[in-house]
Amino acid sequence: MPQTLAQAQLNTQDDVNYAVIDNLRRYSWLLDQVVFDDTVTPGTGGGSLVYAYTRLLAPRGAAFRAWNSDYTADEATRERGSVELHPLGGSFEVDRVLAELGQASTNEVTFQMQQLLTSVRAKFQQELVLGDTAVDANGFDGLDKLLTGQATEYKPITEDPDGEGFLDWTAGTINSQALAMAALDVLDDFLSRIVPSTTGGGDLGAPGALPPGQKAILGNTTSITRVRALARWAGMYTAAKDELGRQVEMYGPWTLVNIGDNMTGAAPIIPIESRDADEDGGTTPAVGGLTDLYAVSFGLDSFHGASVAGRSLVNTYMPPFDLPGVVKKGEIEMGPVAAVLRNVKSCGVLRNIKVSGA
Repeated sequence: MPQTLAQAQLNTQDDVNYAVIDNLRRYSWLLDQVVFDDTVTPGTGGGSLVYAYTRLLAPRGAAFRAWNSDYTADEATRERGSVELHPLGGSFEVDRVLAELGQASTNEVTFQMQQLLTSVRAKFQQELVLGDTAVDANGFDGLDKLLTGQATEYKPITEDPDGEGFLDWTAGTINSQALAMAALDVLDDFLSRIVPSTTGGGDLGAPGALPPGQKAILGNTTSITRVRALARWAGMYTAAKDELGRQVEMYGPWTLVNIGDNMTGAAPIIPIESRDADEDGGTTPAVGGLTDLYAVSFGLDSFHGASVAGRSLVNTYMPPFDLPGVVKKGEIEMGPVAAVLRNVKSCGVLRNIKVSGA
């Protein structure tokens, strides 16, 4: 049965697993929205853990017809897709003496588990956006790769061939309500092309299920700050605490999500970089300070996860200090899991937004 992290938390009988899942949910709104279709089985004879599905590329149209004339043939287009599931997690080692020093909330085992959970959250969020199996065969393809060349990849140079090829949303440029509203017109045009999920996810009717139509704008700290500022100009910004105490910010019906930095904390997951914005092959100087915004609709008919049937979504293995040996190993493992884009029109990317003066 498809499940969310909230439902996995309710189903666990282990206090440690419950606390680990609670940490993943509490500090990652994005992870908390992903519903996992737990139907993958290895089969027999050494079968691999592959989730196969059909991806909708473009819907078919409908039209009126004249009397005594046939309809013009038109078909929806789709393709077969598959993704291989892999475990995500890590391990740590701790001396049995160090494990007993200090309070339980601050000792070495707790510290190592907290740091590992932080990395698991960051790695999963990074893979959701930037994953590329050509680079790391043990991961999965993310939105950046899956949306390239699709109808929901919004490029300023494509929309306005005579323009500069980027949207300047820096604070120094957007300094009036009129300019903010013009920038939001572009954002709204982009968001209007995204088809919301109609199914939601999880065991609908049970606690922790996702309602249909849950959707978000994903960015980095700087880009989400700029969208927040634009939304305030238009009076479309709201914020409230949810049931887990998280501050949830909204632009209209869209949740604003800063997915943060990579595992090392050295740079944002969604980069801010210099690019050839007008795609002329580099005959003009590259533009600095450019980034992307991703629009995501969550649900089993749109963007969701895949996991293994009959296996807990998250498992924790505490160091066995009751056994002989000086150094003990602990582990946290999620999955095997992967992400699936079932409908390319349910997600999109707005390219080349200038958010800094770099």
